[in-house]
Amino acid sequence: MALQESWGWLLSLCAVAYLLGSISSAILVCRLFGHPDPRTQGSSNPGATNVLRIAGKPAAALTLLGDVLKGVLPVLAATALGLSPFAVALVGFCAFLGHLFPVFFQFKGGKGVATAFGVLFPLHWPSGLVAGAVWLVVFGMLRISSVASLSAFVAAPICLWFWLPGAALPMAALTLIMIVRHRANLTKLLRGEELGFRKKG
Repeated sequence: MALQESWGWLLSLCAVAYLLGSISSAILVCRLFGHPDPRTQGSSNPGATNVLRIAGKPAAALTLLGDVLKGVLPVLAATALGLSPFAVALVGFCAFLGHLFPVFFQFKGGKGVATAFGVLFPLHWPSGLVAGAVWLVVFGMLRISSVASLSAFVAAPICLWFWLPGAALPMAALTLIMIVRHRANLTKLLRGEELGFRKKG
């Protein structure tokens, strides 16, 4: 078995990707700026949007950058090693799982949208552009980030199915977990309680 196709490399990269994903940018940035754990403030979600609420724009920007890079770096490493599209997507999926269930922070992580985009763009940038466009259109119409994010990642595995089918299954699994992760938002939406950014402003 070729070096780049070995199970050892794949399992090692998956483990490293999970551990990298487990580094919570939101928690570390809030500590750096002298703010409390974002899991105890605002929406209790350790993500860039909640950090924006409790720590301001510079902290939120650093959090967003960190979350995106957690998806980008493992995918680039797997691609550089010549792994198959399925294997590369699986490595990215493990980084996404690390963000959701971080071993370093009692398995209490965020919802993974920024990390998922970080996985998708280096995996297959045309699919990333489509997902990004869907996010912008839906958000522009509804001003509800959760709906825009879920719409984008419903589109992502569909695009991959046509353009890079080997990577579609891990991305579909990522989408399903993201939907489950947003179940509270979906419940509020069905009840008419999920306010858009325009209403909050």
